[in-house]
Order: sequence, then C-alpha cells, then structure tokens
Amino acid sequence: MILITGATGTVGSELSRQLIASGIPVRRMTRKALPDFVQGDFEDPVSLRKAIDGADTIFLLSAPGPWVPDHDRALVAAAIDAGVHRIVKLSAIGSTDQGMPGNWHAAGERAVRESGLAWTILRPTGFASNVLRWLPAVRTGQPIPNQTGDGQHAFIDPADVAAVAAEVLVSGAHDGRVYTLTGPALLSVPDQVAVMSDVFGLALRVVDVPLEVYAEQLRAADLDETVVSVALRGAALIRSGGERTLTNDVEQVLGRPARTFRQWIETHRTLFSST
Repeated sequence: MILITGATGTVGSELSRQLIASGIPVRRMTRKALPDFVQGDFEDPVSLRKAIDGADTIFLLSAPGPWVPDHDRALVAAAIDAGVHRIVKLSAIGSTDQGMPGNWHAAGERAVRESGLAWTILRPTGFASNVLRWLPAVRTGQPIPNQTGDGQHAFIDPADVAAVAAEVLVSGAHDGRVYTLTGPALLSVPDQVAVMSDVFGLALRVVDVPLEVYAEQLRAADLDETVVSVALRGAALIRSGGERTLTNDVEQVLGRPARTFRQWIETHRTLFSST
C-alpha cells in the first residue's frame, strides 16, 4: 500500500492515476474529506497517523510554503512510528541538506535521510504546466509577462515527475538516491512563447516585467512575505543564468528521454483555446 500525500495536486493526482492504472494499491490523502480519499492533516498527529496506518511506502508532498519543514518532519515522525518501510520525498531543484534561507525543503530532506527508512529524494525543475498561468493572456491576446528575461530553465513535464516517482516507489533499486529531474532542453520565456506561437498558430507577444514590478504584483496579491522573497529569488536566479541545470536522471530511471516542452504544449493545447 502506497500513501500519496498532496494527492489532489499536479504531481500527486497524476502519480495516483499512473499507479492505479498499474494495479498498485494506493491511498490518497487530503486535508478535506473527499470521496475515495483519506483525510489527513500534517498539523494533526492523530489524523496523520490514521492516514498512514497500514501503508508500507509514502510519497511525501506538501504544498509549497514556509510550513513545509514542519509538515515534512511531522510526516517522517509518524511514518517511523507506524513502521513504514520507504519514503519518497518530492523536493525541488537547488535544495541541499545544508539549505539556504527560504529553502523550504532542506529540513525535510534531512529528516528523510536521517529517518532510518529506505528513501529517495526527487528534485524537479519548474513544471512545463506552469505556463497555464498565462491562459488569460493567451486567450485575450495580451502580452505574456516575463519575470526572468532571457534566463533559461529546463522545464519538465509533471507527468515525467510522476512517472519517476511511480518507479522509485515500487523499486528498491533507487534507495538512497537523489535525482534532479529536468526537461531535455534549456528554454527562456521567449523560447517557450515561440513554441506556443508555433503550435497555436498565433503571434504571441512577451513583455518584460522587472523584478521590482514583480515584487509589487506579488505583494498586491496579498502573498506572505516569505513566499514573495522565495519567488523573487527564484526569478532572479533564472534571470541571471544561474539555473541552467540539465540532467539525464529521467532517462536513467525510466529508460526513455524526458518529454519536451513542445510535447507538453501539443498534448494540452485545447486548454488554451478561448472557446
């Protein structure tokens, strides 16, 4: 039995679909009571332990935010107490067990490593699906905002992240490994928009958004200052060319190359339709 936390999110829902399709027993955890899901709250030890009981393996995913360290530590502690055998943690590219200010995953990675359980850590790059935030601009013909200039990033199809997770959850061959999961090519926002223009047959435009303007927009959205700081640091890192990481870890695990950004766009093109 595999317990999947964050089971309604981008990766968690796709991972659930893939495992269920393979006939693997899955228990999906959410904070709210939903049909066919188990209710569990990282901040409620009793509900967390009930969600874990009977599971042999856990996929650890907590929604991003400053609460991640506490959620990860709580899950690891409950897993140890429940006799779980293996934990696979979804972290993020650039995370280390030493960590840095605003690195929400450092404490959780450390807790997983020191748990005494079998473990694997997955550090994906930004998701190709993040371009869904441009939906209103694409549908209305407005310019697409670009906070990262000509900086490049190896965006990954979240279905590939889920496929890697599915593999490492059921195989001991990946115990004790840290995989940095990237797409197959480095792309800037203008590069992404050029692909979308070609696939959609549209002349999409890009408008540069300076970081100081981006900061004002984030704060106007009433985001926690910690979240604002992390978002700005990530945008600045990509803009400066500091996030040009490419690996073949997806292919190493799955035996096939990671899917391209164009493949993701072609698969999901109907989402961008205005009709």
